Amino acid sequence: MRRFTCYCFGFCILLYFTCAAFAQDNAASVTATCNFDEEKQLVVEYQPVNINPKKPVGSQVPFGRPWAPGGKPMTLFTNTPVQIGSRELAIGAYTMYVIPSSKQWTLIVSKSTDMSGAYKEQDDLVRVPMDSGELPNPQLDLQVSFGHVAPTQCNLRIDLDKYGHFTTFQEK
Repeated sequence: MRRFTCYCFGFCILLYFTCAAFAQDNAASVTATCNFDEEKQLVVEYQPVNINPKKPVGSQVPFGRPWAPGGKPMTLFTNTPVQIGSRELAIGAYTMYVIPSSKQWTLIVSKSTDMSGAYKEQDDLVRVPMDSGELPNPQLDLQVSFGHVAPTQCNLRIDLDKYGHFTTFQEK
C-alpha cells in the first residue's frame, strides 16, 4: 500500500508540473478569433508587446521594416478559404508580420510557418496596406482583434499607441 501511495504522489507531482509548463506556454501568447459561422473561423495568435509612453514609438517599434511583435511572427489559422487584398488564402496556417510606419502600416502574410521570428521576403504571399485611424485613447499594449462587420467579412485590427490599423479578410 505504501508503494502505491508513493506512485500516486509521484504521478500527481508530475501532472502538476506538466500542467504548469503548459499554462506558462499558453500565457505567453494571446489569440483573436473571427467566426464566420459555427464551423468556419480565422484565428490569429500573437505575442503581447507593451510600449513606454515616455519614449517615441519609432524607437520601440522598427518603422519601415518587417516586425514580428514580441520576437515571434503572428500566426494565422483559417479553416475556410479567405481573401485578403488580391490574394486568396487556402485553408491552413500562415505567419504574419507588419511593417509599421508613422503614417500607414502594411500587413504581410507569409507562407512560412517558421516561428523563429526570422523574416524571409521570398515567402511573402501578399502585402496589404492597412487603413489607419486615430484612437480615442492611446493603447500601450499591442491589441489584435477582429471585427465581424458582415456575414462573410472580418476586419483584422491592430491597435498600438495613438492609432488603429485595419484590413479586411473576406470568406470565399
